[in-house]
Amino acid sequence: MGIQKDDRIRLQAIFDAAVDGIIVINDRGIIEEINRAACSLFDYTPEEVIGQNISMLMPVQHSVHHNSYISNYVEDRVPKIIGIGRDVNGRKKDGSEFPFWLSVSEVKLNERVIFTGFVHDLSEIKIAEKNLKQLNEDLEKKVVERTYELENVVNQLLSLNKKLEAEINNKIAIQNQLKEREHDLEESLAKEKELGELKSRFVSMASHEFRTPLSTILSSVSLIGKYTTDEQQSQREKHIQKIKNSVTHLTGILNDFLSMNKLEEGKIQAQSEEFHGPSFFMENIEELRAIAKPNQEILLHAEFDEPLIQTDGKILKNIIINLISNAIKYSDEGSEIICHVKCVPHLLQIEVTDQGMGIPEEDQKHLFDRFFRASNAINIEGTGLGLNIVKKYIEMLNGTITFTSKIYEGSTFKVELPITTL
Repeated sequence: MGIQKDDRIRLQAIFDAAVDGIIVINDRGIIEEINRAACSLFDYTPEEVIGQNISMLMPVQHSVHHNSYISNYVEDRVPKIIGIGRDVNGRKKDGSEFPFWLSVSEVKLNERVIFTGFVHDLSEIKIAEKNLKQLNEDLEKKVVERTYELENVVNQLLSLNKKLEAEINNKIAIQNQLKEREHDLEESLAKEKELGELKSRFVSMASHEFRTPLSTILSSVSLIGKYTTDEQQSQREKHIQKIKNSVTHLTGILNDFLSMNKLEEGKIQAQSEEFHGPSFFMENIEELRAIAKPNQEILLHAEFDEPLIQTDGKILKNIIINLISNAIKYSDEGSEIICHVKCVPHLLQIEVTDQGMGIPEEDQKHLFDRFFRASNAINIEGTGLGLNIVKKYIEMLNGTITFTSKIYEGSTFKVELPITTL
């Protein structure tokens, strides 16, 4: 008996502790047991419902049929509510209704049959479903509204696009007419502009390129006047030769300037010739020493694996004169200019290093542009064409030119030319 009593207490504790409501009825629908959860759901005390018909917990429209459900099931065993879980509504003590999930099981106990109903409250779920349904309806409504608004905007854009297309086509037609009328005028203006640029380019470049050979001529003429005796004839001849060389160089430069348009269009080709490399550089450096500033030194370091080289000597001379004359111009008196020449098979390397004012870093990217002058060289005479011409000469020989420079410390220009050594 003690064990049975303990079992009964244990089962009752489990019964009352269940989260979902549990209601036990007999085959006549009379409530025999109800747990705390069910009482809480329906707002009744156990004493108010035990012994009463289960219909008291149902809405009126369902309560009148409940007893027939039980009797019909006992007779034909066809489940309609019993044995089948489904959503139903319950009626609380105050008459209000709430949704819940009802699952009814049949239990045979000795000679009796009882029915146990498990009640799970669906109030919050139903509210959430209702809210979700409302949200979906609102969303669908907004989608319809936005779609309608979008259609209006698209239609407006299409209409505007058609107007813009018509305007553009009209403007294009007008522009085409203007282009046809202006075609002859543009051709005339282009030719006039090209001629004016060529003249301007010639004057600017000539003033820059002619300065070095003219200075050499002037210096040599002045020195010839000092050699008056027969013993000094060799010195006179030396300077006469320098004058001849400078005049020849001036003639060559003049021919290049007059053909600048062809040069830019690639119609002038380099003419390869054979000459003695060391002598070539020594002669040119000697000519440039004549135009150096007081106490400036122009040093030549030449390394030739083979003395005879083959390239365009006239272009090469223009390159050397331009680079060293620039070094002279932008360096102070008493400074040192070094021309380092190295000739190895198939490659001539020339480096010209000065101790001059240097090129500001922000100007370096424009250094080879035509007419460009560095910001710290505005007050020094020049056209800004020298390095542009040098680059064109080097490109004609399929070479490259690079430089490094630091403000107030000087610059180094490095030229590499492919050549033929003999």
